[in-house]
Amino acid sequence: MIKVITYGTYDLLHQGHINLLRKAKELGDYLIVGVTSDSFDRGRGKLNVRNNVLERVEAVKATGYADEVIIEDYIGQKIDDIQKYNVDIFAIGSDWDGKFDYLNEFTRVIYLPRTEGISSTMLRAESTIDVKVGIIGCGRVASRFPSEAIVVSGVKVIGAYDINFEASRSLSTGDDNITAYTNIGELYDSVDAVYIATPHLSHYRYVKQAIEAGKHVLIETPMVLNGVQARELFGMAERKGVILMEANKTAHCPAFNHLMVMIKSGIIGEVVDVEASLSKLWDDDMSLREFDPQQAGGSLYELGSYPLLPIIKLLGVDYQNLNLYSRMEDGIDIYTKGVFRYPKAVCSFKVGLGVKTEGNLVVSGTKGYVYVPSPWWKTDYFEIRYEDQNENKKFFYKWDGAGLRYEIQEFISCILNRRFSSTRLRRRESICMADIMQQFMERKNFIEI
Repeated sequence: MIKVITYGTYDLLHQGHINLLRKAKELGDYLIVGVTSDSFDRGRGKLNVRNNVLERVEAVKATGYADEVIIEDYIGQKIDDIQKYNVDIFAIGSDWDGKFDYLNEFTRVIYLPRTEGISSTMLRAESTIDVKVGIIGCGRVASRFPSEAIVVSGVKVIGAYDINFEASRSLSTGDDNITAYTNIGELYDSVDAVYIATPHLSHYRYVKQAIEAGKHVLIETPMVLNGVQARELFGMAERKGVILMEANKTAHCPAFNHLMVMIKSGIIGEVVDVEASLSKLWDDDMSLREFDPQQAGGSLYELGSYPLLPIIKLLGVDYQNLNLYSRMEDGIDIYTKGVFRYPKAVCSFKVGLGVKTEGNLVVSGTKGYVYVPSPWWKTDYFEIRYEDQNENKKFFYKWDGAGLRYEIQEFISCILNRRFSSTRLRRRESICMADIMQQFMERKNFIEI
């Protein structure tokens, strides 16, 4: 039996894909098709893929040409697959001519002629209308948004608004496509969606206003500091038919998502403990908003959503108890430690603005544990460790730019595909984080140290 293998993204499956699969099938008796995973695509900078991996796999199966479909998840996998499946022929489109000649060492490489005049890139370009986005709040975080949005297809930043007009004018300087608005209503009239990066206490007002204007909303983390408000806003968004998504860059990082999937698949057994830490020393400038109690300053509000993320992603929103311990100075927490109790696990997190700690993420399981070194919230490397050190594995990934491109891509994907909740950060998870912020604000189960 002659085995043939081919690979592709197969986004927006079209006649060109079908023709290539048919030609590959004709080369042998058994055709294996490798479909790239979402995390692999993102890791390679392919941020414009429209269909998710499950949709693409089903589309390939529906052609009837594939005898077996596998997932391509890492660089170098082609060699592993060729040896694993004892492949006789590697087939790929002629637009890759010469690119895979190195595989001749392992199997026969054949470049198949591509169908002229059609491609996924062309179809995306024809079917995608750029989502026009306006920025609300033009401070330190928002200044990175335009350059990150440039690398994502289907989005165009066209406007900026800030109560301080000089801030919005400064952000738009040098970019003729971005208009600095003095009237937020005019901004809403010009855009399809907004990215909100204002101070925490104004999030609820701006999100509600944008939803009422019928605009999709990407809101900086923490979305709000009140669980009741979070539930209200998500409900409003769905009734209005618009997308509301929290902009937590770690939640949309390819490496972090791959790590979560691996842990949930049981690679370290049952999770019994998660420890996550994050701290920054900004005490050289106490005038920053982060140190102002009147502007919801403090370490939990500023940093808490990041270490809360892996705990909630892995163990869920139904914890039995949470105790918070904080060191307070001048009305804000310069350090907070939280301890969760779940039915079969205990988890903890530490955040600090005036206290420095090692920023690691450690997930302990019944078979092994995961170690992610600082800065784990910009995940580009992690280790799976076992009792037998010979079984340990190390994983390396790319972290591109400031990381906002990943959340922007997911936001645009949700808009185009009408998905009201992203699997990378579900609505119930954002609500849970808001509940915890509210608990701290109301000082429930709070102990000052």
